[in-house]
Amino acid sequence: MTLLSIENLSVSIKGKAILRDVSLLLECGEILAITGESGSGKSMTALAAMQLLPSGSTQNGTVQLGQYTLSQMTEDELCKRRGRDIGMVFQEPMTALNPVQTIGAQVTETIRQHQRIAMKDARATASATLERVGLPADRFPHDRYPHQLSGGQRQRVVIAMAIVLKPSVLIADEPTTALDVTTQAQILDLVSRLAREDRMGLVLITHDLAVVSGYADRLAVMQNGEIVETGPTKTVLNNPSHAYTKMLLAATTHQVTLPKPSKPEPLLTAQNIRCRYRLPRRKLFEKPEFMEAVRDVSFSIARGERVGLVGESGCGKSTLTRALLGLEPLHTGSVTLAGASTAQHQDAAHGAHRKMQVVFQDPFGSFNPRHKVARLIAEPFHLLDKRPPRHEQASAVSSALADVGLKPSDADRYIHEFSGGQRQRIAIARAIIIRPDLIIFDEAVSALDVSVRARILDLLAKLCDTHNLTYLFISHDISVVRSITDRVMVMQAGQIVEEGPTERVFTNPQHSYAKRLVAAVPPLVIPAVKGLNT
Repeated sequence: MTLLSIENLSVSIKGKAILRDVSLLLECGEILAITGESGSGKSMTALAAMQLLPSGSTQNGTVQLGQYTLSQMTEDELCKRRGRDIGMVFQEPMTALNPVQTIGAQVTETIRQHQRIAMKDARATASATLERVGLPADRFPHDRYPHQLSGGQRQRVVIAMAIVLKPSVLIADEPTTALDVTTQAQILDLVSRLAREDRMGLVLITHDLAVVSGYADRLAVMQNGEIVETGPTKTVLNNPSHAYTKMLLAATTHQVTLPKPSKPEPLLTAQNIRCRYRLPRRKLFEKPEFMEAVRDVSFSIARGERVGLVGESGCGKSTLTRALLGLEPLHTGSVTLAGASTAQHQDAAHGAHRKMQVVFQDPFGSFNPRHKVARLIAEPFHLLDKRPPRHEQASAVSSALADVGLKPSDADRYIHEFSGGQRQRIAIARAIIIRPDLIIFDEAVSALDVSVRARILDLLAKLCDTHNLTYLFISHDISVVRSITDRVMVMQAGQIVEEGPTERVFTNPQHSYAKRLVAAVPPLVIPAVKGLNT
């Protein structure tokens, strides 16, 4: 039985075509995946199915939900159908939840919006639904607020809100993009299980083809607002017919070749690091308690070495990163870079800090949007004892832009004029402009499309050859870390539980936690596909 039918749907916003003749069918109990790069129209298709298009948009075609023609309904009529007959799980749960309402109240509100039911009964249904998605009240009290939960737990709350009335269709828009591999596996297992149990139709929007291959029955590939290929998932992945699909597959399985590291020479040394946070008192005169985010961590990085750091959210990766950069006070231990301490209170810290740079996950958030690229890239010059003359800075900016594959003329543009991948290239240019000894990449490619990610990884491999880069690559994406590092460290609950050569750790992990991380990575087994020019 067909649950959702989209026929010849075209959407334009203020005259600009966004979707072009999109047609999709979703059957009862089926999981349909929609994949493609950013800007391909995936999310707009989901919003069109929900009839949540932005102001200034016009649409042609029909959206049929069972017996209801959504594309011809008024807003009041649509409000009765959304949540009851069609639900949606958004990519960022924190923006989908009300920060001043408890999680139990928010699920209860969904019920009360559509059913005339006593508050007591609504709360009981909400509690049962939260337990069904893995948030039982005895372990996760339902009077908690969203900020008191982890990312994966917040996503479970959003799923509970979407399924509490057992809609016939559930749309999940990139529900696991920002989650680590184990939480991603849990969320995907959860939504697919709920779809099978309730005989819902599930539309799974994702750019991760490994996720698609493990969960979807059928696959639709989108490019520039059009469906370029559709069919059974195994057929599309094993025998793609469209050039764009082949490119996505090649980018997903893309591997880079790193040059051999230079002769080992100690660069960064961390010894017995401990970082802790003071917890709020539960009673007025109670002795304060502390939470140890990093517990007795020791490691070293040699010059020219590429090291990865993996672990789940909350394991201490970010705290350790700040400690290495001198942005987090150490409770005990020491961090030295080329023999100089990076501790905040040390006089030598300034000299050590100029030898380290960082590339953040969100390049747009790390730049001042009011400044042009030339000034943004030149920011690290303030770390030097003597700032170079302006003409030398301009020359260095042009050289850095060329090193990352951009044009010198891009220096006169603003950061909002660039794509996500170009912004990350600019962030890398800023990191390398003063030739630091060490660069820390903090989830630097996790938000990028697969093809853009492949090009950024190729860029890093090239810079390793031309600049002899030494870096610490922090990511929850094990496939990326496996491709771009020589050695990897696995972190759990503030401790390094395993470390060694990258291929050995991921091929034959010894620690139970490392085994669980590797097992959680969704496999993508396809024939080798040519067609990506990176």
